[in-house]
Amino acid sequence: MNSALAEVHSTVLIKPNTNFWLRLFTFTGPAFMVAVGYMDPGNWATDLAGGSRFGYRLIWVILLANLMAILFQALSARLGIVLGRDLAQACRDHYSKTISFILWIICEVAIAACDLAEVLGSAIGLYILFRIPLLYGVLITTFDVLLLMFLMSFGIRKMEAFILALVATIGICFGIEVFFSNPNFVDAAKGLLPTTLNTEGLFISLGIIGATVMPHNLYLHSALVQSRDVKRTSTGLREANKFNFIDSVVALNAAFFVNAAILIVAAAVFFKNGYNNVASIMDAHALLAPLLGSSAAPIIFGIALLAAGQSSTITGTFAGQIVMEGFIGLKMRPWLRRLITRFIAIIPAVIVIKVSGDNAVDSLLILSQVVLSLQLPFAIIPLLHFTSSRKKMGEFASKMWVIVLAWTAAAIITLLNLKYLLDLIKESISLNNTQGILVRYMLIPLTVFLLPLLVWIIVEPIFSKAKISTMVHRATAGFAHISFKHLSGYKKIGVALEGKREKDEQIYNGSLDLIKSMKAEVYLINIVQSVTGRFMGELVADKDAFEMNEYLNAFVKKYKTEGIPSQIIIGGGEPKEEIIRIAKAENLELIIAGSHGHKFISDIIYGSTIDGVRHGLQLPVLAIPVSK
Repeated sequence: MNSALAEVHSTVLIKPNTNFWLRLFTFTGPAFMVAVGYMDPGNWATDLAGGSRFGYRLIWVILLANLMAILFQALSARLGIVLGRDLAQACRDHYSKTISFILWIICEVAIAACDLAEVLGSAIGLYILFRIPLLYGVLITTFDVLLLMFLMSFGIRKMEAFILALVATIGICFGIEVFFSNPNFVDAAKGLLPTTLNTEGLFISLGIIGATVMPHNLYLHSALVQSRDVKRTSTGLREANKFNFIDSVVALNAAFFVNAAILIVAAAVFFKNGYNNVASIMDAHALLAPLLGSSAAPIIFGIALLAAGQSSTITGTFAGQIVMEGFIGLKMRPWLRRLITRFIAIIPAVIVIKVSGDNAVDSLLILSQVVLSLQLPFAIIPLLHFTSSRKKMGEFASKMWVIVLAWTAAAIITLLNLKYLLDLIKESISLNNTQGILVRYMLIPLTVFLLPLLVWIIVEPIFSKAKISTMVHRATAGFAHISFKHLSGYKKIGVALEGKREKDEQIYNGSLDLIKSMKAEVYLINIVQSVTGRFMGELVADKDAFEMNEYLNAFVKKYKTEGIPSQIIIGGGEPKEEIIRIAKAENLELIIAGSHGHKFISDIIYGSTIDGVRHGLQLPVLAIPVSK
């Protein structure tokens, strides 16, 4: 498996000698998982406000925001394809541990804020469809972890299909809403042309742009594109960049259709009838039936809202895994990660709804979008630095016109977000309601802390050179040998190594005498547990897998010196499941692995690999004690 590993990059195989459309279909998917973040419930309020207050005149703002999103997502995909690292990993490679940790915390807060919008959107959807009170709806959303676990069992391609179905549901629902609302399509077409904006129009436009480009999507996209079988040649990488760009354009234009449709419905229903201050999802739902004269319209609205909330929830979970593993290398079981993120989101929602009532939902939605706008520059600016670096990207570094365009877009978004933020603080600082309290005691301190860091991130390349992380190995002392007199006759032995030199040396030294006495063949096993590894399973070939392949080759040479034949097998995903699969596929007769003596809490977080393997196989498993 080691010799073919460099040619394999995913469970989604790219068949050679197929036509353009089949190859495009194979690459299609990651951008649609990303696109749901551009039509999540947090975007709906700004679109509704824009349509009800200004009619069709702000459609061009949605189009501008969408073009910016396409540019940044295309750069994110290129980073993942060419560098073989997602954006979070690239940040960890480049910045110090302290800066990476701060960026991780900021990103986690943004993901929780995004999840808050999804919780509220799903809860409102449940209220619209089933009249479930918002408080109970928020609590019910906790159980969507079951849906996530179910979908993950089918693999990345099936999950992409499910997300695509939800996107199609949202699109169809708003297509029907547009039909019911009977808009003036001539005026809607004129709305694509830029017009001057007054102060209020600028404020709403800031909200639309700030709510459209989602920071966690940049981390997510750079990881998802690695789930395709891309040859590490100039031609292969160039083809992958081309097809992923097409995927981004198509998927994000679908998101543009949804956001534009929300604004068009608001313009045709609310603006036309003199309801110029509709910015609440609940108000919009309540007004649809009497203004359109159709009882189906609010139901369809609720279905679209629920689909938007659930689809965004699923992709938000993956983004959370990616940033946690990428920034600080902390690996956690997906279901536990999902629960933690969801509880962080529902706790403030439950408290605010309980104390201030259902009307406080709008303030929470506004706050969630502001937090996202705060984090956005901390994702965009490193992305632009990395993708314009020839040292990192080689021939695929951004050309000058792309650099100028991207930095211009980044400057516009950053400045608009800062203005939106300052205007909100000025407007809310004296209020005594929920919004005022949140702004005074959360938003202002966060802003004061983040602005100096943002300046440093912008100018950092001037003062430091990029550092590419490498795996550092240290020699260790020998390990006390263990007696294996009760074990004999095994010819195919799997040795599960962990990728940590000191611990693996203990496993090697502790089992060497046994293997030599049996004259057995060794299968060196390592499981890549990155998010990419979980997606791709046995075919994982991200940068972690390549580095691990080189690392394991050092042990192959050690065994060769001892006259022991050996080969490398690298899997991806949950360690115990992959080790069981490999043992069965290779007909192994004995498994050797390290034993760490995890306690109860550690087993919940990291999993008890050796016990799981022992229960899942009908063959002996030898545990070699290793020091912590």
